[in-house]
Amino acid sequence: MPKPDLHEPPASPASTTLVQPPRGTAHPKVAHQDAAHRTIRNGRRGPDSIKGTILKIVLLGLVDAFAVYVLMMLFLSQSWAALAVSSLVVLAINWIYLRRGGLPAKYLAPGVLFLLVFQVLVVFFSGYIAFTNYGDGHNSTKEDAIAAIQLTAQKRVPDSPTYKAAVLTKGDTFYLLFTDPSGKAQIGSTDEPLTEVSGAGKDSTGKANSLPGYETLKFQEIVANQQEILKITVPVSENPADGTLRTADGSTAYQFKPALRYDTATDTFTDSETGTAYRDNGKGAFADANGETLATGWKIDVGMENFARAFTDPSLRGPLLGVILWTFTFSVASVALTFALGLFLAITFNREDLRGKKVYRILMILPYAFPAFLSGLVWSGILNPEFGWLNQTLLGGAHIGWLTDPVLAKISVLVVNVWLGFPYMFLVCTGALQSLPTEIDEAARMDGASPWRVFRSIKLPLLLVSVAPLLISSFAFNFNNFNVIYMLTGGGPRFADTDRDIGATDILITLVYKVAFGQGTGRDYGLASALAIIIFIIVATISAISFKQTKALEDVN
Repeated sequence: MPKPDLHEPPASPASTTLVQPPRGTAHPKVAHQDAAHRTIRNGRRGPDSIKGTILKIVLLGLVDAFAVYVLMMLFLSQSWAALAVSSLVVLAINWIYLRRGGLPAKYLAPGVLFLLVFQVLVVFFSGYIAFTNYGDGHNSTKEDAIAAIQLTAQKRVPDSPTYKAAVLTKGDTFYLLFTDPSGKAQIGSTDEPLTEVSGAGKDSTGKANSLPGYETLKFQEIVANQQEILKITVPVSENPADGTLRTADGSTAYQFKPALRYDTATDTFTDSETGTAYRDNGKGAFADANGETLATGWKIDVGMENFARAFTDPSLRGPLLGVILWTFTFSVASVALTFALGLFLAITFNREDLRGKKVYRILMILPYAFPAFLSGLVWSGILNPEFGWLNQTLLGGAHIGWLTDPVLAKISVLVVNVWLGFPYMFLVCTGALQSLPTEIDEAARMDGASPWRVFRSIKLPLLLVSVAPLLISSFAFNFNNFNVIYMLTGGGPRFADTDRDIGATDILITLVYKVAFGQGTGRDYGLASALAIIIFIIVATISAISFKQTKALEDVN
């Protein structure tokens, strides 16, 4: 009988029951894991649960319901290009979320859609507007402009019959109920032409004063809504040339007809009193022989005219150059001062033996915690020359124009912006300093380097490696720092050599806002979009050059 091998470990009970799979066959547990991994790689974690399926159907149904409404509105407005694009987007969304698999697309689709709508589309639309004359008086088609001219340039017909009128309301809309000399009742509003009605209630004089479904205004209510009632112009028919009916007292109305007659054959307006003819001048407006244009025009493509006008218009050229120079000065000075102050405070409060440095750091970031627009309003009150705290309390009632003198206003804007911006640089520089190895500082001091030499030759270059991109982004931010300028000075004090609302502290972005939203000369979206493109080109060029220069800092590492 052979002796057992004492060096061989005893067999465990479990080992005697294990059945090894045949060679070339994966273990069942491993095969199950591989199948699960393949399922995840294919974008599925198994069959959808009932709750998940119901939730997906409900959410997709709500999206499709909203999409159908939008598509119907686009169809009714005959916006065929937008209708086609929207239809393709709706089909793509349904295909992404109804098909099996494609898990990354399900997560990416909402973000990509919002990016295209709120970023890409806005950028392209702004670029398109920059090449048009879109703005006040030029915001629609030529047909709409002709109709608007006929509606606005109306005068009372001298021999117009007197219409008895009553003011009615339905919902939030005012209506005028007329009774013509023959006793016929008609109703209309500014948006609805005159329509004959039956069943109107009449008083003892035969005047129609009520209509089922409408509420008749009493005399006190007419007086309370006098301004709205005076604006009611009821078109006689669908043709604007037939004129309108208007009332001045809510009880009688007269017919008005356009003082400018439009001739479709010659495409001209003719003043019925003076005989002056207004023709299409090719610039989106009707003009006479002297170049005088009618107030209402239409939108056309003007090419590079807006870009040229920015530098050739006498009322804009001089102030624009001053604004560009101040924008660069403001941006560079803001970045330099906030970085210098933030770095100084970061070094000061980074000492290991400093007591209470956590409290000091919290105090340093407080200006960063308040909204910039609110801080701008507070500082505007503090620096007010008449009743501001700085003049009245700290300076004993002195009258110093911190916000009204061109030089002092620029200094005030810079000081306030430094106060708002240094906490950000303080946080950035504190994090960068704490990431620097202490061994380098110790080795430099052992070699006899002074603290200033250590900072200038070692710490600052290492800091710039990580901080330089943030300085570039800070420059781009301050180049478009709308809040601090608009809330503090509104761009003032205003320049005296222009009829536009442009001031000494305006930067390009506040100038764009004023041009776009009619501060003094009406809305001019085309010119504003052109200026916005100029801002983009300037910032993009400077950022590209700066990032290229910062690559030299990579050698420090």
